[in-house]
Amino acid sequence: MILCNALKFLTTSRANSLPVPCITETAEMLSMVLVHPWWSPPLPVHRDTGGRAVGRGTSPSPLSKASTDGFIGFCSPLLRCAFPAQAEKHNSRGGVASPEQDDILVRKFLQALLWTAEIAYILWLFLLPYAPGDPVWAIKSNTVSDLLGLSLNFFFILPLLNSIGVHVIEAPTLHPVAEGLFNFVIGWTFLFAPLLFTDRRRDRYRGSLDLLWVFQMFLTNTFLIPYMAIRLDDITDDEKKPLPEPPKLGPLMTNGASVVGLIGGCACLVSVLWAFFGRAYGGFGDVSGRWRFLEEYIQSERLAYAFLWDVFLYTMFQPWLIGDNLENVKNSGKEPVRLLRFLPVMGLIAYLLFLDNEKEV
Repeated sequence: MILCNALKFLTTSRANSLPVPCITETAEMLSMVLVHPWWSPPLPVHRDTGGRAVGRGTSPSPLSKASTDGFIGFCSPLLRCAFPAQAEKHNSRGGVASPEQDDILVRKFLQALLWTAEIAYILWLFLLPYAPGDPVWAIKSNTVSDLLGLSLNFFFILPLLNSIGVHVIEAPTLHPVAEGLFNFVIGWTFLFAPLLFTDRRRDRYRGSLDLLWVFQMFLTNTFLIPYMAIRLDDITDDEKKPLPEPPKLGPLMTNGASVVGLIGGCACLVSVLWAFFGRAYGGFGDVSGRWRFLEEYIQSERLAYAFLWDVFLYTMFQPWLIGDNLENVKNSGKEPVRLLRFLPVMGLIAYLLFLDNEKEV
């Protein structure tokens, strides 16, 4: 019913203002979003002579692997509608742009969007005084003290050691909601490591993936957003460049992906439980009181406000990266991972548990 109404709208009220190709592409996109993922039966997989999957449907896909990425393929019809003239001009011969050329247009658009997001992220969260809390150049000493305390309570290791009688270092006593939010984001960041090291487009990034992930653990999306933009580079440009040095943490993280998934998943789960039930006898209030504290915390502290943006961006980047790397997943786990990838944290845990370490990635 939704699809029918959408098609009716496109063919009546907008028929005079939209070009026919735009209507067709939009209808295809609506059909893909509203119908195919949930109600259509799985299409047969076509393979080349080497047994590699090349597409689904009644005939093998003529597109290259780079042009069949799920997120890119989803955006192509949308951009062809938004910029029909540019899409046609993109073909140097003057005809309608091919799917491969459409992909280039989409990638350039997404790269521009990501670099713009990076600039906005740094300005809004680090430099400008308009977001809740203090910018970096006006940070207060108590904020620095809280940040150091949260870092010492990383993954609740010190509180756990203190609880069993080990008091080499005393864990700082902070509000459990602040500790829970901090460790939830750090735990989610920890889970990204094997995904980055198995990303099939990681060779576009010419720097050290080891350093990228380490910096991501400290500054989260400050470094992940640029990586998401760089990985969209055209491979033909990168073929002329020397390959980056293989990451040293890569084999450790990929071979132990299931362990990373369990540790990171447990950290995220404990973080949520700790936020609402931790330090029960510390006078931090009940669940409703802690929820009110969370609201006030986000509205008054720049660190908490930044974590909220990190959760939002991770929620977008996780299904994007997993969708581009479903080939790395064991056959038995492809369908669960494909569906679960949209669930924050859970989709990433599923990817790590079903990661096929025997495949060359």
